[in-house]
Amino acid sequence: MSRKARTSPVRKSQAKSAKKRSVRARSKNPPRSRTAATILPPPPGQGKRGEQGYLAYLLRQAHAAARLSMERTLANLGVTPPQFVVLTMLRAYPGLSGADLARVALLTPQTVGVIIRNLERDGAIVKTAHPAHGRVLQWTLTRRGMALLEKCRRHALALERRLASGLNTRSQIVVRRWLSKIATDLQ
Repeated sequence: MSRKARTSPVRKSQAKSAKKRSVRARSKNPPRSRTAATILPPPPGQGKRGEQGYLAYLLRQAHAAARLSMERTLANLGVTPPQFVVLTMLRAYPGLSGADLARVALLTPQTVGVIIRNLERDGAIVKTAHPAHGRVLQWTLTRRGMALLEKCRRHALALERRLASGLNTRSQIVVRRWLSKIATDLQ
């Protein structure tokens, strides 16, 4: 005899009633995970996202906030933060190759390749052959690129002032030294 055939009509009725109660209860009070309902992460700056947090996480959190702010401000000029970095590095170190740009801008060679093509297309940078290594291309800013970089720098300096607000000169030196040391020590 099958299992269904052995179930009594009373048991079937009880099972149906229990199922209806269960469905009604779930529709009124949707199931919640106990942990999801009781543990909410604090906002940035509090708990483990604040002074109690791990340094590496706090650096990442600060970087994400600064990058988002930079993205928003540069978007008005039609420039991305990686493009701004490439323009900045070419102003500081004219004649870098694409590979060198990738290293100093902390970007992948593929990303730099796309950025270079776009900036060259827009007339912001120009290539020249390396005097000693024929296959190496060097990149420099054009007048148009310098003008674009200056517009970007005005926006970036506003963010820089915002980042430094609340820090005296000595504290800024300490923070800059510490961040530079992290970059050199962890490479």
